[in-house]
Amino acid sequence: MLIAIWAQAEDGLIGRKGHLPWRLPADLQFFKQQTLGNTLVMGRKTFEGMGGRPLPGRRTILLTHDISYRVDHPDVLVMHTPEEVRQLAEQLDQPVFIAGGAQIYQLFEPYYDLLLRTVIEGDFAGDAYFPPFDFTSYELVEQTDGIVDEKNKYPHHFEKWIRK
Repeated sequence: MLIAIWAQAEDGLIGRKGHLPWRLPADLQFFKQQTLGNTLVMGRKTFEGMGGRPLPGRRTILLTHDISYRVDHPDVLVMHTPEEVRQLAEQLDQPVFIAGGAQIYQLFEPYYDLLLRTVIEGDFAGDAYFPPFDFTSYELVEQTDGIVDEKNKYPHHFEKWIRK
């Protein structure tokens, strides 16, 4: 099962210079709850934007065109094509989460079974946007408002979309 998971501003913004354009601990906690113990797929820029190390408790598949790119970590696999990732996903008895960046989300668009999107209200500066996406093949089955407090200053909500 392939699952896209991302947070975006209302205008589709997802990144700024390789990092998130906002600080929203509730979304980071949601991401952790969903992905812990599973496999994440991300591009090289996203991986390097996280400090070039995998998140604890998850296997990371780093997707890159650079066939000489190496990561010396037992929890990181380097792959070079979406087909390699899809073949591995079919073999695993667990979900595989596509975690960015924009080009990686777009590569897997035809194959998602589930979408987990956090939408954050506010104006943010950035340089990376979620690619154009056709939601008509999906049904919104759950939407939960996030709590705004001193640590989570932006109104936000979590959405779950299932392929029809």
